[in-house]
Amino acid sequence: MQPLSGLLVLDFTTLLPGPLASLMLAEAGAEVIKIERPGGEDMRHFAPAIDGESVPFAMLNRGKQNLTLDLKNEADRAKLMPLIKRADILIEQFRPSVMARLGLGYDELRAINPRLIYCSISGYGQSGPRADQAGHDINYIGNTGLLDLQPGPIERPVLPPALIADIAGGSFPAVINILLALRSRDQSGRGCHLDIAMTDAMFTFAWYALALGAAAKFPKPGEMWLVGSSPRYQLYPTKDGRIVACGAIEQKFWEAFTAAIGMAAEFIDDKRDPAATRATVAKLIVAKSADEWRPILAAADCCATIVTPLEEAMRDPHFAGRGLFAHKVDVAGKSVTALPVPIAPAFRRDPD
Repeated sequence: MQPLSGLLVLDFTTLLPGPLASLMLAEAGAEVIKIERPGGEDMRHFAPAIDGESVPFAMLNRGKQNLTLDLKNEADRAKLMPLIKRADILIEQFRPSVMARLGLGYDELRAINPRLIYCSISGYGQSGPRADQAGHDINYIGNTGLLDLQPGPIERPVLPPALIADIAGGSFPAVINILLALRSRDQSGRGCHLDIAMTDAMFTFAWYALALGAAAKFPKPGEMWLVGSSPRYQLYPTKDGRIVACGAIEQKFWEAFTAAIGMAAEFIDDKRDPAATRATVAKLIVAKSADEWRPILAAADCCATIVTPLEEAMRDPHFAGRGLFAHKVDVAGKSVTALPVPIAPAFRRDPD
């Protein structure tokens, strides 16, 4: 039996944060019923598609049941009541007060089901001056100081390759706090209202900048070691347009790295002139191709690797061997790789 077997989750969410959270609960054994408006939620229309079916939607909603209801219709809302009475968890992702206006707010529902764990995911939380402000991931990391730590050169700023706020500020905290709430309910017999603000966790990601600010002064863009100021933690282009990801922070790794690339002794002390050291490393790395560097860096075991395209990473025997891509999802009759989720294999449903 899986850890969440027997639990019923009502999922009112759309797009990424909430659906990914309920996917993880489903993978751990919960019964998840996804409540969708007539015509389906927005993600159903996201490309790419296979024979008209959205692959992103299928990946995020694998293993869930679907129930189509017009929440503005009283008769449709009445159909929810039997489910709400026996539900363990409800996840919603509307702006604050929307569910209350529909008669589905926490205060209304806990009167029906005192054991209900009611999880609200929003950009800025259920209270505060920004609570009703519209936003997306880029706004959330931008308004919390996180994006300012390394936006890239001002003339060509770089978008992060991951939706940090949606997943690390929405999905993951939702699951963590739902599991904590289940434990609390075991002790008290009562449910609770979880207020998950995607922006809150962005300050967690700024942990080192907060420490610097407390000790001396807050860093300017690109000043911290891990966001561009150090030659030891840097991206270096190769001769053939690939990139070496250097993470040789510790002295032993730095010494192994500099020896492997044949750097002159005068530049090894990167505290003396970091810019000169970085330029020297860049000049050495760009002189060889990625295939030439790969065995050299691997032999040095110095925390320097070649940046790998996603499709190549999926073929890596290490990740494949760990079963990350063993699960499948059906999209219009075609079996595709299911979204890997950070649920321990012992707790996750068996591969299809």
